[in-house]
Amino acid sequence: MRLCELIGRVAPSSASVLVSGESGSGKEIVARTIHDLSRRRHGPYVAVNCGAISAALMESELFGHEKGSFTGADRRHKGYFEQADRGTLFLDEITEMPVELQVRLLRVLETGALARVGGEQPLSVDFRIVAASNRDVWEAVEQGKLREDLYYRLRVFQLQVPSLRERLDDVALLAQHFLEGVQQVEKHVKTLGDDALELMRKYSWPGNVRELRNVVHSGYILAGDVIGADCLPPELHGRAPAPRPSADGAGIVTVKAGTTIADAERLLIFATLRECGGNKATAAEALGISLKTLYNRLHEYEKKDGQIPDRHPGEEPGTPFDQS
Repeated sequence: MRLCELIGRVAPSSASVLVSGESGSGKEIVARTIHDLSRRRHGPYVAVNCGAISAALMESELFGHEKGSFTGADRRHKGYFEQADRGTLFLDEITEMPVELQVRLLRVLETGALARVGGEQPLSVDFRIVAASNRDVWEAVEQGKLREDLYYRLRVFQLQVPSLRERLDDVALLAQHFLEGVQQVEKHVKTLGDDALELMRKYSWPGNVRELRNVVHSGYILAGDVIGADCLPPELHGRAPAPRPSADGAGIVTVKAGTTIADAERLLIFATLRECGGNKATAAEALGISLKTLYNRLHEYEKKDGQIPDRHPGEEPGTPFDQS
């Protein structure tokens, strides 16, 4: 049965859902879709990455705390459980939650009540939980990283999210979804060209849905009104990314001993821009940095010595780097 059909079946129910799949396969998109199709869609949707919160802060972040309950608690704080009241709580990387907090989470799910850190009065909460992991969840149970009783409480309904390479028919739908998200932020409508969609359908997507989202965003930046195949990264065309400057051919960079790291970095950036024909998006990819970081570096060079960011030192005016 297709994933979207299973989501459509479980979303209107009140069941807890356990979502598993490779990193970047779109587990949070699944969780958000479940919320949007549920009876709780008008309530809050709260997403928490359990692996991104330190163990010392996790209890306070999940359960909240009362003013004065510990040093630095200068006000009452509502935790994620309270914030998700009458809505959906998405706990990503659930196997990263400390076992002692798993006990408390289980109690909240069973009783519908919690107490803030430093508080005594129980508070009623009503939320639906969707949990996710990119690892084998049963293996985590066997290793003692996830309590077995919590596993069964979360796994009322389980969804396995296939990698994007296993569901290439979904690429066009997901790409349009990501494009709409970018347009809401950038306030300019663009469309996906048929040639771009065709390339997307043929690509293997090693970075899964996360890579697709980045490709769409990058293509939006480079495109006019239509995102064509020429706006997509070289790997989608079956080519390797633009070559990094090396010592065995074109693009060689010579750095004298004693050169500062900052100056060496600047030399490398300008050499890579030349090697990439001035295309900043391709240069940033070749350097292994974000396009924003590249622009920030070029802006710093301009502020420091008046050097025009779109031109390498010594280049004649009128030969600017491409603005893409």
